Amino acid sequence: MEEVLKFLQEAGVWYLATDEDGQPHVRPFGSQMIWNGKLYFQTGLKKDVAKQLLKNPKIEISAMNKKGEWIRLKAEAIHDPSIEAQKAMLDTMPELKKMYAAGDGNTAVFYLRNAAATICSFTTEPKTITF
Repeated sequence: MEEVLKFLQEAGVWYLATDEDGQPHVRPFGSQMIWNGKLYFQTGLKKDVAKQLLKNPKIEISAMNKKGEWIRLKAEAIHDPSIEAQKAMLDTMPELKKMYAAGDGNTAVFYLRNAAATICSFTTEPKTITF
């Protein structure tokens, strides 16, 4: 899981795909942390992405680093409504504090469950990490 976190951090921007009534939706993200042994990301509850995740937690994430490697990650995104998780995310990603506050009714953190990430390149064999 640490290797996946490091990959996402190094990529800077990664892309989250959700589903709404059979239509895929992809958008950029950049917030991630490991907290209590789980990989988390953050969004706003008022956003369509949160509504899509609450309805259907199956997601895919994709990113590419500066070395030309890419990651494809399949998982379920599980909402964690705890204030502690929100605080941990905002402490990890303090730039989010300009838009969000723990317990504000909008800050939403999700952790990944049943995750399988494959790191690929054109020069090495794919490596799969599950957590």
